[in-house]
Amino acid sequence: MSDLLYRIKEKQDLTLSLREEIVATFGDRGKKALAAIDAGKVKQYRDFLVVEGRTAEYVVDEDFCTCRDFLYRGTTCWHLLAVRIAMGANLVKLVDGWYQDRWNISRGEPGS
Repeated sequence: MSDLLYRIKEKQDLTLSLREEIVATFGDRGKKALAAIDAGKVKQYRDFLVVEGRTAEYVVDEDFCTCRDFLYRGTTCWHLLAVRIAMGANLVKLVDGWYQDRWNISRGEPGS
């Protein structure tokens, strides 16, 4: 993985050959990661990196993800993979705001 990420960082792009290698290496997880990147679903807030999944948003921090796949199996999920690839290719969508503020707004808490 580190060699692949190095080449992605070096190119600062996801060429067709790199995309094919990602899918060949990670299978369905690679496909989901690339789809999320292409759809702009990998976001960098001021406080967290977040990936929009099909049913929820997941916080990714270094080698940790809040999704069930990661929490129960302890393996690299597609959200974590998407963040690593998007960061390397400089394809993270920047959001000028705090993700934590969204929690307060969705709960209707005071000050939100």
